[in-house]
Formats: sequence, structure tokens, C-alpha cells
Amino acid sequence: MYKEFEGRNEQEAIDKAISELGLDRDDFDVEILSREKKSLFRKGSVTIRVHVPEPEDIQEEDNEPSDHMVPGQILEAENENERKIIGFVKTLISKMGYEADVNINFRRDYKIGLEIVSDSSSILIGRKGKNLDAIQLVANVYAGNLDKDYKVIIDSENYRMRHEEQIVRMAFKTAQQVKRSHRSRLLEPMNPFERRLIHTALNDFDGVETKSEGEGLYKQVRISPTK
Repeated sequence: MYKEFEGRNEQEAIDKAISELGLDRDDFDVEILSREKKSLFRKGSVTIRVHVPEPEDIQEEDNEPSDHMVPGQILEAENENERKIIGFVKTLISKMGYEADVNINFRRDYKIGLEIVSDSSSILIGRKGKNLDAIQLVANVYAGNLDKDYKVIIDSENYRMRHEEQIVRMAFKTAQQVKRSHRSRLLEPMNPFERRLIHTALNDFDGVETKSEGEGLYKQVRISPTK
């Protein structure tokens, strides 16, 4: 979900978003749509697009372990929509030039987890999971056209759990370095869920604090020593 706001500058537009949405600044991401420079005959302005997670998405992401694949589990499709989604993902992968089996691994309400089994898994996962995320995005667009309540999680070789564990380990290692050196560290750009993992993991880590910096969906987390 997103909304657009306009202000004389970026901060004023963000302040309007915070006031109207009733959220903290770290609860949403900002995309700059346009900047109008101030001139003799017109006021300067900035238009931003605020990306806000749907309430149900926030709840589900806070309960993320239940969205992980169960090793070896294969569930039968329960209805025509599930069969169509599986067929769509298999066709999509085939058009990419690869062969794969696509199985339902878990089901929770209208959320289903699809596991891709392929000799080309490393390619389908892609660097930092970019290809897997792209397949999941397209699958969710298709599933949403069948039923707006559907959400699809796609994984292969349990990549998502391994990736999350890697992020959390990196967060603790960096936090320890920051605490020892008393110098802040800026992490690489991450999507909203990855940043939320960092903030949550270090929430009770004594001696450091975290803050998201940057614009757009992919922002960076700064880990700083507490004052």
C-alpha cells in the first residue's frame, strides 16, 4: 500500500505522512517522486510516495518462522486456484529456460508456501535471492488476480531461513564491533523485512542502537553506540 504527500521540502512531506498515517518514521519507506525548485514565481515543493506495509503483512512477518519450509513435506493442492498457481510458477520457470518441480510445502489460511526443486536451484535463487524474490513477486501478482486474499511464499533449498540466519549473525557481529570501537557502522542496502530483522535482533543488545537511513525501498541500517 502507498500514499503520496507533498511539502515545501522532503522533511515537511515526511512530517505530513507521519501525522496522517500515525506511524513512526521507521515504519515506512519513502520514494521521491518529484522536486520542484523554488523560483521567483513559484514555491519549491517535493512530492513523495510512502510505502506502508499492510497490517496483515506486518503481523505475518513478525511470525515469520511459521512461513519457513518444512523439510520433506509435500501437500496436495486443495483447490483449483492452488493448482493454477503451481502451474503458473512451473510455466514461468520453464520460460526462463529451466526445469523444476513445484510443490506446496505449507499452507496457512490463504497463504501457501511453494518449494522449487531443481538442479538449477542456485540460478533460480540468484545473487542474494534476487531471482527468487522476482519469481515470488510475479507469482503473487498472478495469485492476487485469482483471489486478492492469496499470498505466496516461494523458496528453494531453504534459502530464506539460511539467509535470515546469516543476516542476524552479521548484525550481532557488527554490533560487537561497534560496541568495542565506539564507532558506528553502516550496513549494505536492505529491503524492509531484512531491516526489520536487524532492528528486532539488536533491540535488546546493550550498548548499541539502530536506525534506517536513505530513500526508497532499499535503505541502509546504521548501527551506532548508544550515547
